[in-house]
Amino acid sequence: MFSIGDLSRRTGVKVPTIRYYEQMGLLEAAERSEGNQRRFGKRELERLAFIRHARDLGLTIESIRELIDLSGHAEKPCADADRIAKEQLASVRDRIAQLKRLEKELERIALCCTGETVGDCHVIRALSNHALCATDH
Repeated sequence: MFSIGDLSRRTGVKVPTIRYYEQMGLLEAAERSEGNQRRFGKRELERLAFIRHARDLGLTIESIRELIDLSGHAEKPCADADRIAKEQLASVRDRIAQLKRLEKELERIALCCTGETVGDCHVIRALSNHALCATDH
């Protein structure tokens, strides 16, 4: 059996987050010791590692809940799990595209600045007037 602190150290998930996952129903309510401390078993350790990995991949709580439910039915087809993974992949690709646009915009603003004082700073002026940098060059 593991204390909540042990579980936290073994998985890298912070104690308040473990409590949150308990409240959300992703982890079953822990048994309690005579001193009323939470006690977790190997099953909860494995479940928390699963949740942590899923969160690292950016999956939502609802997607994780669905995957946990699916994992309890080994005979079911995995189409729903595949759907969740593909939806997350599409979301990640959308975010990457958004970050690339952001990178280009920041590069454009930063490269336009030739001022030496804040009063002449093109970065500050461009943030106030989006079209400014594009029209200057």
